[in-house]
Amino acid sequence: MQNFTYKDFGVDIDSGNAFVERLKPLVASTFSPLVLGGLGGFSGCFELPKGYQNPVLCAATDGVGSKLTLAITHNRLENIGIDLVAMCVNDLICDFATPLVFLDYYAMNALDIEKSLVILQGITQGCKLAGCALIGGESAEMPSVYGKGDFDLAGFSIGVAEKADMLKRESVKDGDIILAFQSSGFHSNGYSLIRGIIESKKLDLSQVFDSKDSKNANMTLLDGLMKPTRIYTNIFAKFKDKFKALAHITGGGLRENLVRVLPQNTQAVIESKAIKVPKIIEFFLPFVDSKEAFRVFNMGVGLCVIVDKSEVDSIVKNSDAYAIGRIESSQTKQVILR
Repeated sequence: MQNFTYKDFGVDIDSGNAFVERLKPLVASTFSPLVLGGLGGFSGCFELPKGYQNPVLCAATDGVGSKLTLAITHNRLENIGIDLVAMCVNDLICDFATPLVFLDYYAMNALDIEKSLVILQGITQGCKLAGCALIGGESAEMPSVYGKGDFDLAGFSIGVAEKADMLKRESVKDGDIILAFQSSGFHSNGYSLIRGIIESKKLDLSQVFDSKDSKNANMTLLDGLMKPTRIYTNIFAKFKDKFKALAHITGGGLRENLVRVLPQNTQAVIESKAIKVPKIIEFFLPFVDSKEAFRVFNMGVGLCVIVDKSEVDSIVKNSDAYAIGRIESSQTKQVILR
C-alpha cells in the first residue's frame, strides 16, 4: 500500500514551521507591554488599557481586494500589508476606537517563504504605523483552491473606545464644517474598474504620469497605483477631542460613506471643486463618468471629519486638512455633491 504525505498534495508542514520561526522577531517588534504571551499560542491575548470609564471594544475586518492582482502580476508585494492594516484600522477610528491589536489571514497556493516574508513585513510596518500589535494570524496552503502564485489576504483588528465618544456624532449640527484629509491615491478601492481600464485601453504601466511634480518626476503609473493606503490613526490621536464624526472614504465614495455618520435631520453639502484630486486619480478620470468616479473612488479624500467651525483653524494649521463642505439642516439625511 502506498503511503501519502501532506507534502505530496502541496502542503509542506516543515516549510510552514520554518516560516513561523522567521516571523517571530517581526511580530514581536509590534508588541506593547499589554501583549500577553507571544506568537505560537492558540489565540492572541491583550490586556485592556486602563483609563477608560466605559470602554467599548470595536472590531473591523477587511481585505486588499483586486489590488492584489496588480501586486501579484508585477511582484509589488512590499506595501500590500500596509493596505491590509489600513483598511481595518481606518474603519475603527470612525467609531472613535483606538486600534489595539491586528490579526491576519493569508491563504495561498503554496508557501514561498521569501515572498511571504515581504508581505508580512508590510503588515508589521502597517501595525507600527497604526500603533497596534500583531498578535496572531493564520497562513494556509490550499493548492486545490488557489492557482499557482495566487493568494489572498484578510485582516482583523480590535480597538477600544470610550462609550461617550461614540455618541459625539449625535451633536453634529447645522453650520458644522466638513474637513478632508488627503488620500495617497486610490487606496484599496476601485481596482476592478482600474484594471478594466488598463486592459481595455492597453495602458503602459511603465509610463511616467506626473512629470510636472518634482517629487514624483519619475513615478510610473504602476508606482502610483501601488501606493499604500494612508493610515490615519495618528491624525485621530492628535485631534480626536475636536472631532464630532469621522468617515473613512472607501467603496461607495463620499456619498455612501459620509452619510453613515450623519444624524437625522442633517445633510452634508460637499463642494466638489474644493477637493484636491491626486494626479494618479486624475489620470484615470477621462475614462470614467464623473458620477461613477465619485461613487467608486475616494477622489483624493481618504478621511472626512466633521467639526465645529471654531475648531477649523487649529486643525488646518497643524495638519494637511482642508475644508470641503458644511452641514445643513434637512428633513432628508443625505450627502449632496455640488
